[in-house]
Amino acid sequence: MASKHGHKMLLALVGAGTLVFSACGGGADTSSGAAAPAGNGSVKGAPSWCGSKKATLALTDGFGGNNWRRITTAEAKNEVSKCPSITQFSYADGQGNTQKAISDIQGFVAKGVNALVVFPDAGQAMLPALRSAKKAGVITVPYRVNPGGKPGADYDAYIDTDFKQAGVLWAQWLVKTLNGKGNVLNLGGPPANSQSQAEFEGMQSVFKNYPGIKFVGQTPYEVTNWDPAQTQKVVAAALSKNPQIDAITTDFGAALASSFSTFDQAGRKIPAVATEDSNLLSCEWKKRKAANPNFELFTVSSQNAMSRLAIDYAVAKATGGKLPASTMYPQSAFEDSVNGTPHAPKCDTTLSMDAFLSSSLTHDQQAAALK
Repeated sequence: MASKHGHKMLLALVGAGTLVFSACGGGADTSSGAAAPAGNGSVKGAPSWCGSKKATLALTDGFGGNNWRRITTAEAKNEVSKCPSITQFSYADGQGNTQKAISDIQGFVAKGVNALVVFPDAGQAMLPALRSAKKAGVITVPYRVNPGGKPGADYDAYIDTDFKQAGVLWAQWLVKTLNGKGNVLNLGGPPANSQSQAEFEGMQSVFKNYPGIKFVGQTPYEVTNWDPAQTQKVVAAALSKNPQIDAITTDFGAALASSFSTFDQAGRKIPAVATEDSNLLSCEWKKRKAANPNFELFTVSSQNAMSRLAIDYAVAKATGGKLPASTMYPQSAFEDSVNGTPHAPKCDTTLSMDAFLSSSLTHDQQAAALK
């Protein structure tokens, strides 16, 4: 099933083909010979997942040309740079074309890459290519979108996250913010996508104990296709049909932010919002909060750094380093306008509105990735 991050607002498209650069880290010489191992088998001065065996690594995206993917890819590149044992890192953008994404994997296998990290947007359609890569002896690690199959048999590991837990976090916050009573409009992506469904199930697991909180509109979610223009249409229709909306939940906060003018046009106030973080959303909150007193904001991390865990696993397996303790990347709260924990809404006007302040990249690294 395609991930929402294949449909987010476009920046400049990453060019077709493959970006290749030599990884470096800590000033170590990777031009010849084996890197010096530390006592635990990792390279001295490098993370424990960086083993002493030389290897090449590639990252393939099913779609790489939007703000979330550009930041996520930059996180991966930064992580690779910490391991001098990786002598070459390559990247390919499937450009939303399943056949190209499959061909990218096949091409890297043919070139003899040692390890492959894959964002399998097309879901199970990618499984045969992943299976073939592993059969050819390539360390193969898909992440975030489940391609089906079984870790260890069809690929080496699947780096997962619990989208249901995001829904649980949203719902727990809304129970407190709405004092256990209110109407909630839930926005999701394309029909039947697994992420939006799991988030809805997470919310239901909490709201079942609070009969005063009810969903309005279509359930499990109003279909927006994770498109800002479609989101605006859906919100406008919901406002016309529902005289009372006390909260909105959505797995694309930036698209919702782009529809806030719809509330102005309808003469309505923006309600409480629970979603993923985005610089645009938080900056809009700062601008609009005074005129919209019930506009409280809660976000979970956009998880750009999830690519780092996938890199860590693939590199460890390929270089003889220490494998990560878990293949599950946790969901975590990021902003809360009510109690400021772990952060109050963060708006950075010196960065692009396309930025994600939950990213682990530095300010300058994220700015460079979004150019």
